[in-house]
Amino acid sequence: MIRRIIEIDEEKCNGCGACATACHEGAIGMIGGKAKLLRDDYCDGLGDCLPTCPTGAISFVEREAAAYDEEAVKQAQLKKQADKLPCGCPGSQSRTINRTENSSAVSKNQPSVSRLSQWPVQIKLVPVNAPYFDNANLLVAADCTAYAYGNFHEKFIRNRITLVGCPKLDEVDYSKKLTEIIANNNIKSVTVVRMEVPCCGGIENAVKRALLNSGKFIPWQVVTISTNGEIIEK
Repeated sequence: MIRRIIEIDEEKCNGCGACATACHEGAIGMIGGKAKLLRDDYCDGLGDCLPTCPTGAISFVEREAAAYDEEAVKQAQLKKQADKLPCGCPGSQSRTINRTENSSAVSKNQPSVSRLSQWPVQIKLVPVNAPYFDNANLLVAADCTAYAYGNFHEKFIRNRITLVGCPKLDEVDYSKKLTEIIANNNIKSVTVVRMEVPCCGGIENAVKRALLNSGKFIPWQVVTISTNGEIIEK
């Protein structure tokens, strides 16, 4: 098809790389110290790169070119994010953490011993159908609670699958993800741990909506932690 697409004048290019940085689609790369249009189908023809070029080496042309492929661009961006670390982002790798009660550290019942039994823990990152959700007692906790309450691992994390988040900072509706988790897995119970501050009501309300939307009757409780680190009795 004939469409508008960028063209890079190699003679004018000084190799600064500003255009490659400005191209959100990844259509431009640096090869041999010069900017190159790597793939026609990654170029959307909008020209975000043009104003960043200090030498005026980039211009628009009308020529035969593959159509802009938005889906291919999205997949390339996801792959690029995963490739930032040799084995991908650790936050996306689901795993169960096996802890033995007969280890020397655990048998002493020290508060400093980690009781976390799975990874990841962020609500946004956890897979909906992770195997550790089967027959799980679920803990949904506001981020700050583990810092405020000193014995958090022994009191709350132990023998539970832990999910954490902050509705104020994340600005997402946790109820959708939590509904999927509860609806698609055999969850035995849900414990919500929140701070006394009003914004923490978001995580409690998200769990309430998730339980309602799942259509399941599951025992659940809410524990509130004060800002000075004490459990508020109701």
